[in-house]
Amino acid sequence: MPHFTVVPVEDKHRTDYDNLEGLSWVDYSEPGGGAQLHPRDAYDTVSSDGHGNHKESSPFLNNSEAGKGGDYYDKNLALFEEELDIRPKVSSLLGKLVSYTNLTQGAKEHEEAESAEGSRRKVSKSPSMGTLMGVYLPCMQNIFGVILFLRLTWMVGTAGVLQSFLIVLICCCCTMLTAISMSAIATNGVVPAGGSYFMISRSLGPEFGGAVGLCFYLGTTFAGAMYILGAIEILLTYIAPQAAIFHPTGAHDTSNATLNNMRVYGTLFLTFMAVVVFVGVKYVNKFASLFLACVIISILSIYAGAIKSIFDPPAFPVCMLGNRTLSRDQFDVCAKTTVVDNVTVATKLTELFCPHYNITSEHCDEYFRFNNVTEIAGIPGAASGILKDNIWSNYLEKGEILEKANHLSVDVSGHKSNLHLYVYADIATSFTVLVGIFFPSVTGIMAGSNRSGDLKDAQKSIPIGTILAIATTSLVYFSCVVLFGACIEGVVLRDKYGDGVNKNLVVGTLSWPSPWVIVIGSFFSTCGAGLQSLTGAPRLLQAIAKDNIIPFLWVFGHGKTNGEPTWALLLTAVIAELGILIASLDMVAPILSMFFLMCYLFVNLACAVQTLLRTPNWRPRFKYYHWALSFLGMSICLALMFISSWYYALVAMLIAGMIYKYIEYQGAEKEWGDGIRGLSLSAARYALLRLEEGPPHTKNWRPQLLVLLKLDEDLHVKYPRLLTFASQLKAGKGLTIVGTVIQGNFLESYGEAQAAEQAIKNMIEIEKVKGFCQVVVANKVRDGISHLIQSCGLGGMKHNTVVLGWPYGWRQSEDPRAWKTFIDTVRCTTAAHLALLVPKNVSFYPSNHERYLEGNIDVWWIVHDGGMLMLLPFLLKQHKVWRKCKMRIFTVAQMDDNSIQMKKDLATFLYHLRIEAEVEVVEMQNSDISAYTYERTLMMEQRSQMLRQMRLTKTEREREAQLIKDRHSIIRLESLYSDEEDEGEAVPEKIQMTWTKDKYDNEKRSRNSAVENFRELISIKPEWESLNQSNVRRMHTAVKLNEVIVNRSHEARLVLLNMPGPPKNIDGDENYMEFLEVLTEGLERVLLVRGGGREVITIYS
Repeated sequence: MPHFTVVPVEDKHRTDYDNLEGLSWVDYSEPGGGAQLHPRDAYDTVSSDGHGNHKESSPFLNNSEAGKGGDYYDKNLALFEEELDIRPKVSSLLGKLVSYTNLTQGAKEHEEAESAEGSRRKVSKSPSMGTLMGVYLPCMQNIFGVILFLRLTWMVGTAGVLQSFLIVLICCCCTMLTAISMSAIATNGVVPAGGSYFMISRSLGPEFGGAVGLCFYLGTTFAGAMYILGAIEILLTYIAPQAAIFHPTGAHDTSNATLNNMRVYGTLFLTFMAVVVFVGVKYVNKFASLFLACVIISILSIYAGAIKSIFDPPAFPVCMLGNRTLSRDQFDVCAKTTVVDNVTVATKLTELFCPHYNITSEHCDEYFRFNNVTEIAGIPGAASGILKDNIWSNYLEKGEILEKANHLSVDVSGHKSNLHLYVYADIATSFTVLVGIFFPSVTGIMAGSNRSGDLKDAQKSIPIGTILAIATTSLVYFSCVVLFGACIEGVVLRDKYGDGVNKNLVVGTLSWPSPWVIVIGSFFSTCGAGLQSLTGAPRLLQAIAKDNIIPFLWVFGHGKTNGEPTWALLLTAVIAELGILIASLDMVAPILSMFFLMCYLFVNLACAVQTLLRTPNWRPRFKYYHWALSFLGMSICLALMFISSWYYALVAMLIAGMIYKYIEYQGAEKEWGDGIRGLSLSAARYALLRLEEGPPHTKNWRPQLLVLLKLDEDLHVKYPRLLTFASQLKAGKGLTIVGTVIQGNFLESYGEAQAAEQAIKNMIEIEKVKGFCQVVVANKVRDGISHLIQSCGLGGMKHNTVVLGWPYGWRQSEDPRAWKTFIDTVRCTTAAHLALLVPKNVSFYPSNHERYLEGNIDVWWIVHDGGMLMLLPFLLKQHKVWRKCKMRIFTVAQMDDNSIQMKKDLATFLYHLRIEAEVEVVEMQNSDISAYTYERTLMMEQRSQMLRQMRLTKTEREREAQLIKDRHSIIRLESLYSDEEDEGEAVPEKIQMTWTKDKYDNEKRSRNSAVENFRELISIKPEWESLNQSNVRRMHTAVKLNEVIVNRSHEARLVLLNMPGPPKNIDGDENYMEFLEVLTEGLERVLLVRGGGREVITIYS
């Protein structure tokens, strides 16, 4: 324990600011030093955000309170006075924590605590239940149930003492290991009301929590149905058989009549119990101790009877025909004949086997004629040595007669019509079947954690009470297995319904002083357990509904004014009725075994995950746990699921999986600090460290995008189709980071950055982009973009491709920063060795809802860039929008290349790349530099020089720019789209025109004429002499290439071509933009691609 020393500090103003804090006012003047909570603050500790997330109300001061008086702040805390209005003092915080109360889920006080009527709130009674009454006895009552009284003797007789011992050991180990894991979770902080569901959901997250919570709910509901069926079985078989409504119409119709009786009475019992629960839970709780007393008295009577059987075994004779067990309820005398008035007459037994009362008659049952009728003791007693006969298993098939081994008999067959006279197996049995039927008798270990809101010290009571309860019940089960095997005859043990002992409950035959002690006790205990299940299940469903993680369950979160879950109770009754309609205890037990096992599995998983992750908040007070124990418990749960019933296990896992996926996609988002989130973080960290070992291989390369978005003045995304294009290119794979830059100072623009981030996240969600958002505040946009390019991503998960929007209207802009930022970004990506994608006319790009049923994606492969141009169309075609499009690849032949051979080589290359595409080699005629080219170059240089040298006013600049624009519009070819939506791309400085050998001679002749034509042009336009010839050549390339591309690809759905790099001399930046515009004129959708300097596609596997 840590030691604290409290040093008093004199301060006459202490009470002033303590009172002003208004948090947890403590009256220090009370005699005895007891701290009293201010009435107004008794319920200010826990609130709800409306989505089921319980949170502490803010312990911070309001601004209005902070301004009350100048002496508010203590002189001893003057250094922190500027922070006291947002951060509480330690005394205030501790007062808040001390006043925290655990309220029962669904209680009236809980609703009052969450209501706004603070003045009318009542002070709730503090939880006062200890370990014994709060955990130990409720767990005992829930664990001991119908299986102990109705099926344990049958299990021992069928599986034998050794295998029964093994079944009990496995099941008890499962629950003990689960209890250890649960204790660790329950003691890791305060456990609010909600119990097991709360622990699982807060440890494993809302998806697992909802799935397992619903499985636990279904298990509890079916447990209620099982208890009701057990009570009906006791009533109709042992207490009042004459109350049966349906009676067998024939000798072989007993099972159908029994099932129908179970359905009718089960429905009546269920209705009655639901009404009792609806009227008042307090009555159920009041009778809980009575039901527990019935269980304890019944168990004690078993031990008393076992001790008594040592020296005075009870008389329960079993009638045997040969080695076969006879059903005793159909005759009175266990003999073939009897003497009445000195006359030997046939008994009722003989009449049943011999219709004409003649034992030697051929009409007599053959087995009856050749075998004798004998009586054996049903309860030989513990000193008889019967244990050695019951050690080994004796599994039976359905309809097989119960036989006593080593008993004298003649092995002949009898009439099948007389099967009803024997005791026979009603179901086929095996080890796995018995495991599924027995497991519900060890469930109920969550009863203590479900009452966590009522416990004085839940962190101490839950581990001790639960583990002691499991240890106690396990000892009872082990001892009962041995006692039953040592005291009761094997054929009686295998007699499920006590047909061979006059329809007595088999375990009742052993009890002392009377079988009725067990019968009445077990009847009331099963009724009580059924009521407890119908009480607990609706509250569990209500807790899940109030968490709002499964939207369609919201209606079940409401109830009566006192918080009772009315609608949840109705649904519980309907589901329990499904179990009642099954009408067989042996069929219902494996179903609820599945749901409980799944719940226990995830409790163990939660503990193991938290332990292995070593999260800072994982500090359980219960220290006797280990991740290996949790994994062992989890493995046993999984094994038991498939051992008991593999098809039920698959169905339960399918239900849980469907609920998990539903919550994942449709449920409300929750952040509960769960272990799965921590597991994801650990896995991500491990993967990132692995990725750091080196760059990805070419085979694993895929574009990891950094999408640079522009926001308008209202912080809305200006071009959302950039995100659409990114989602189509990625198809949900790889990394996508969406970034933007807010211009300004970070301290002043933080709120604006948060709003921008939220706007981008909303747009990301609308466009279904799987990625992250990054907003940077910088004084200059270009600096912010540079920071994004340099610092986005983490470790190996960094972007390798930048998607950049085209600067529309750059010609009309009076501010050159628009296009200068664009070019600087291109330079930054080149310097960082990143690929660059510039979608031009992005507004015309298809949305995710469109489908191209035909069309082409044209790739103009001018220079090799590492294969980006080949890879991008392939990735686009993976998306449903582009799937039907065909891919065409155009390339330009060198003058000394053989274009035919080049086409074959390219086709072979694509074949090895496994890419289907049409191949075409383009040969461009070398023509004179046209007047249009010179005029475009002249206008470009004049505009650039004018804006660079002249310092014009705004009005003059607008007028001058308009004159240039007018002059330009006279000569230029009309483009398909305005500059507002135009996008352009430049061609590399040295583009070699495509030529073949055949035309080499024509080229020589054309060169001479070109010089003459050039001189003629110069004489016509003297101002052309001053033009930069490098710019003329580049403009000529752009014009000619644009003509070819428009001619071949004007109908293409998308055109991809190489994007040339910007000039090294920044004086030519504006010319670079003009080259790009000329290159892409007349094309509807263009994607300019610039490689990152590495190979991104390979022919090797």
